[in-house]
Amino acid sequence: MTEGADEGAGTVVADDAGQAADTSGQAVVIAFGQTLKTLRVRAGLEREEFGRRIGYSASTVASYEQGRRIPSPRTIERADEVLDAGGLLTVWKEQVERAQYPVFFQGMAALEKEAIELLSYDTLVVKGLLQTEEYMRAVLAIRRPPLDQETIEQRVAARLARQDIFDRHPAPLLSFVMDESVVRRRLGGRNVLRGQLEHLLLVGRKRNVEIQVMPLDCEESAGVDGAFTVVTRDDGKTFAYTEAQGSSTLQTDPQQAALAAARYGIIRSQALTPRESLEFVERLLGEL
Repeated sequence: MTEGADEGAGTVVADDAGQAADTSGQAVVIAFGQTLKTLRVRAGLEREEFGRRIGYSASTVASYEQGRRIPSPRTIERADEVLDAGGLLTVWKEQVERAQYPVFFQGMAALEKEAIELLSYDTLVVKGLLQTEEYMRAVLAIRRPPLDQETIEQRVAARLARQDIFDRHPAPLLSFVMDESVVRRRLGGRNVLRGQLEHLLLVGRKRNVEIQVMPLDCEESAGVDGAFTVVTRDDGKTFAYTEAQGSSTLQTDPQQAALAAARYGIIRSQALTPRESLEFVERLLGEL
């Protein structure tokens, strides 16, 4: 997907189910795990000792070595240092990081890391970038067919890592509009929603973030075609991303991306203002 994005024109489509036979991501993780184990054994370290030095249990180290769990970039850097690997592990960082995302999201994940502006409209759930860990787990747990626990843990870790975007310097401009139903839907229960709404209030007060709510009683909405995200990369190129039912489309045609950005501008004008939206979220919290 990222290769298609660099071409500057067209549409790149990825299907998670249709590419089930594509095991390249898993192959990368397994190969990294084998390399990690080889270097650990060469260094004469048992899993317990190695895990202690990098801050993880022996069972977690085993999961890394067996390709059942994906380490963070920082963990890879620390492992390389502890094992005196001279970069033999850090060279895997980019490939391993990409493998932690579903196939259909890998292109978008790469764009987020280069974004100077991100505009997001959501209709069903809170945007992943805004989710609390408890909300993430609730959303992933209700997926059908069910996800196995290893996959859930992997995707939670990946979503949390993506939230580094809020602390990036220079800070990207981030705008989120979500339907009122999104902030009312009690996924995971009352307490999970309470924590999520509190988190929205905190993030919404950041100087580079605007959060808006599209009220249910709004008589006009330019968002009737569903959720989408518009990203402008640091080289000035703009892309539009949509996702549904385990598949996604990354629109790289400049004209179509510009139209998506214009549509988002209309949606933003129809929604409550950022200040009104935060006040609305505060009232919802009072009702819980």
